[in-house]
Amino acid sequence: MSAGDPLERYRRQMLVPQIGRDGQEKLARARVGLVGCGALGCVICTHLVRAGVGLVRIVDRDCPDLENLHRQILFTEDDVARRVPKAEAAAAFLKKANSQVTVEPVVTTIDQGNLPGFADDLDLLVDGTDNFPTRFVINDYAVARGMPWVYGGVIRTSGMSMTIVPGEGPCLRCLVRDLPSPDHSPTAATAGVLNTVVAVIGSVEAGEAIKLVVDPAARNQGLLVVDVWDLTMDRLEVPRDAGCLCCGVAAARSLWTVSQTE
Repeated sequence: MSAGDPLERYRRQMLVPQIGRDGQEKLARARVGLVGCGALGCVICTHLVRAGVGLVRIVDRDCPDLENLHRQILFTEDDVARRVPKAEAAAAFLKKANSQVTVEPVVTTIDQGNLPGFADDLDLLVDGTDNFPTRFVINDYAVARGMPWVYGGVIRTSGMSMTIVPGEGPCLRCLVRDLPSPDHSPTAATAGVLNTVVAVIGSVEAGEAIKLVVDPAARNQGLLVVDVWDLTMDRLEVPRDAGCLCCGVAAARSLWTVSQTE
């Protein structure tokens, strides 16, 4: 590589056989959307921007608060004091880390009405949220469009991730058929979370996004479940549900259309 090679900064990444120059060029052309820029989102977008993904679009409506800082690695006490929206604070930091990458902050809440405007020109989506209603919106849109996306979640000392490619395996509704009740879907605010599990699962999600760009066949084919306290890691098979409301035979990709027109 010459001194003027725009990919010089990724030299050590391109030495990885699974990436190479061809993979790095694919990353430079990729357009990835991150939904949620809390704990997982901070880790995910950090890796994607530093890895050289061409465009990373970040959506989050919230501003950081003090109790976020133990795990949301892109924010500072100054961001908390100035009430800087998370998407904007993350974008400002990451643009300084890699000026070659376009980082677009969007300050809003994703819902059925605005997700197409956010995602229609993207290649894939990554989950940085902390709630299943938003994940179901992402899932239903992605299945209807045939867009791959990466699911992830953390609580206490454990976390999980699943990479979803519509038509080639299960969707999120095959794993979680109906919206869990609050009693069965605790959040960091109610149950707590250890910062190190955030780093692990966020890194897994970013790695899966990179694989979807560079070599989709290498993606995770199951549900990865990790506990950093017990130091356990399992990959569970998730069968595709023929009766799934979203991706099953009878659904015919209609769920998104129906929900949009009700």
